[in-house]
Amino acid sequence: MTSDLDHQGEATSEHGLARAGDTVGLEALISRAARAGKGLPPVERWNPDFCGDLDMEIRPDGTWFYLGTPIGRMPLVQLFSTVLRKDEDGRTYLVTPVEKVGIRVVDAHFVAVEMNVLGEGAEQVLTFRTNVGDVVEAGPEHPLRFVDEEETGGLKPYLLVRGRLEALVARPVMYELIEYGECIEISGKAMFSVRSKGQVYPIMPWDRLERLSK
Repeated sequence: MTSDLDHQGEATSEHGLARAGDTVGLEALISRAARAGKGLPPVERWNPDFCGDLDMEIRPDGTWFYLGTPIGRMPLVQLFSTVLRKDEDGRTYLVTPVEKVGIRVVDAHFVAVEMNVLGEGAEQVLTFRTNVGDVVEAGPEHPLRFVDEEETGGLKPYLLVRGRLEALVARPVMYELIEYGECIEISGKAMFSVRSKGQVYPIMPWDRLERLSK
């Protein structure tokens, strides 16, 4: 297989994957991921041995790095994204039927880069596309959550994509999203919220929004 990782693969072929014990080289992992990744493989059902940590990282903007170098081939990133799994220990792994290797995730696993809105009111559906090509409708199985960003005083919306894997809603998409916000009473409190597939997702108290709008 030829890729922009070939020169890195030469280094790992001598020493194995970075800090991954006896795990074979990255190219072999790519090959197994390709076989496992036809569609969305059942990674939640696989229980392979842990083979160590791989020097791979997903940055906040969704860029994947291997050995400190961006992975430039989107098909390769998309392939790896199909075998991602976040376990109960809070760590994220690449999982195939025969191995599990740990990787680092700085913020979220994906980035929601586009949004489409159909309907209105209780019938409204918010559909998001991620940077790796997932298309997800926010709803009971894919909830939205909003986290205060202390360093900026702003908000960071996240969408559950599958399993425990989330997408950070990109800032331009977030601005579009809040245009569909409305005042909805939740447990007796007025909340600035958005709807999708019959679910209500609170963003912030309505009185806080009013203070910020002055």
